[in-house]
Amino acid sequence: MSRAVVGVPNVAPAPCDGYLYAGGKQMDLLPNSAPLATKLRNTLVQYHSIADSEWRLAKKTKDATVWRKPSDEFSGYLYKAEGVVEDVTNRIVDHIRPGPYRLDWDSLMTTMDIMETFEENCCVMRYTTAGQLWNIIAPREFVDFSYTTSYEDGLLTCGISLDYGEVRPNFVRGFNHPCGWFCVPLKDYPSHSLLTGYIQTELRGMLPQSAVDTAMSSTLANFYSDLKKALKT
Repeated sequence: MSRAVVGVPNVAPAPCDGYLYAGGKQMDLLPNSAPLATKLRNTLVQYHSIADSEWRLAKKTKDATVWRKPSDEFSGYLYKAEGVVEDVTNRIVDHIRPGPYRLDWDSLMTTMDIMETFEENCCVMRYTTAGQLWNIIAPREFVDFSYTTSYEDGLLTCGISLDYGEVRPNFVRGFNHPCGWFCVPLKDYPSHSLLTGYIQTELRGMLPQSAVDTAMSSTLANFYSDLKKALKT
């Protein structure tokens, strides 16, 4: 079901195959969402087919395993995280994608605003993250296009940052290159799901690469443990 555009009274929701307007103003015209969503999905499916031999282990915990490889998008790494989550696919993805659940459990995310909603599976959001590593990495702000769609017997929720809008004071604007989460039920245990994520975040700012690598691996591992705790409540 479509929902009204957030912050724009008496305006019908734009279709997901239309152009994205920021605040209803043509001067803030964003990319057409349909080709952006298609390209984003295809990119994530391509990541999902990368051979195991190309990945290098970055971190392993009881909840998840994290690997990395050089990104083709920027000078940092593309991270892959994977773990089994004891819940059904739809409920897991509802907790990950933009919506009412994410802020309640994601310890890294401090604010989230849905700026535009086009269809239930397609939106633009702005969110902020807390400082990390004793604030060596200062709080960040992101503006992302988010798209959720079906994938095999499960779901894919994915996103990419958009360079637009003014940066809030006291924040550094980061950029998420194509990223997303595949969630599919386990064949023999349909009440359990395999959750696989691909993340390549350009934090920007003057940061030592070692600090970025440590933060990314730990953040992804913590993501699984925080999510599992939230799903049990």
